[in-house]
Amino acid sequence: MPIKVLVVDDSALMRALLTEIINGAPDLEVVGAAPDPMVAREMIKSLNPDVLTLDVEMPRMDGLEFLDRLMRLRPMPVIMISSLTAAGSEVTLKALELGAVDFLPKPRADNISMLQSYGEEIRDKIRVAAGAQVKSAPRIVRQAAPAVAPPKAAFSSHLLAETVIAIGASTGGTEAIKDVLSALPKEMPPIVMVQHMPETFTPSYARRLDSLSRLTVIEAQGGERLQPGMAYLAPGHSHMRVKKSPRGLVLELSRDEPVNRHRPAADVLFWSIAELARKHSLGVILTGMGKDGAKGLLAMREAGAWNIGQDQASCVVYGMPREAAEIGALDEVASLQTIPERILSRLRALDNASARN
Repeated sequence: MPIKVLVVDDSALMRALLTEIINGAPDLEVVGAAPDPMVAREMIKSLNPDVLTLDVEMPRMDGLEFLDRLMRLRPMPVIMISSLTAAGSEVTLKALELGAVDFLPKPRADNISMLQSYGEEIRDKIRVAAGAQVKSAPRIVRQAAPAVAPPKAAFSSHLLAETVIAIGASTGGTEAIKDVLSALPKEMPPIVMVQHMPETFTPSYARRLDSLSRLTVIEAQGGERLQPGMAYLAPGHSHMRVKKSPRGLVLELSRDEPVNRHRPAADVLFWSIAELARKHSLGVILTGMGKDGAKGLLAMREAGAWNIGQDQASCVVYGMPREAAEIGALDEVASLQTIPERILSRLRALDNASARN
């Protein structure tokens, strides 16, 4: 049976366009199109769709309010359709926090080649969303920083200066990365991160991570020297690499061709760390569709790094971690909740080993 999709958008043109795109695949079927959340609510009851595409800004009920109610009362896979603006990115990030599986910018009907590419992407995302693990979302209580600080890790200055932690994620990764960073102390080696998202979203996402973490989180601009207590997010328009320089380890950005259909790609970041042959490096791969990051992690492990992957039970989409596990790129598999402590445990072991030598 085809995957049943309900399109929710206040624009009749957008509803028609999305319906045509989605119905272009034999394994997908738009079973209904709603102009607002109130109509969508009744259609969900009568049509029982497998996946919902949801506009961010709609009349009669705000899209976020509808999503919040939906994920608490009738959790289901939701893909947000957002405008590519700074305001749109902020709202979309809140939607992911509320439980949306993924998001896409609104398509442009005036560019045929882009529309074809967009169609492939949204159909792929719907297929992945249909198999995603969606849980009822608790009501979110916002706070500027975690209420209870973990004990200081008290790592040596040598470890803080010599170690690099690299993280890669995709679908479901915005919340997974947030959960990992917010559980870490400020006294950490530098962290470099790739999360698949458009370039208009990465500045907002970096600011959000910075507000919720003890670490200082920034969107990389290129040329930064890696420093302890800092986390660097790859911008949505460029690959990010770690390179040696007279100033130490620095970040390099490039607009080379996409790798695994992504730019930035986790593989590119991981390969750059593997080339440094840094035995004190740590690789982390979190929830996401596809195989990006697996080969790069394997190269890191072969160069002496220690790698951990998120387990299937805690992933929204068990794609990237599964690929890494299947090719032998991981030293350990753990739930999202325990990954921060496993990272800290590995760092303590490295510190102790260094002190004995």
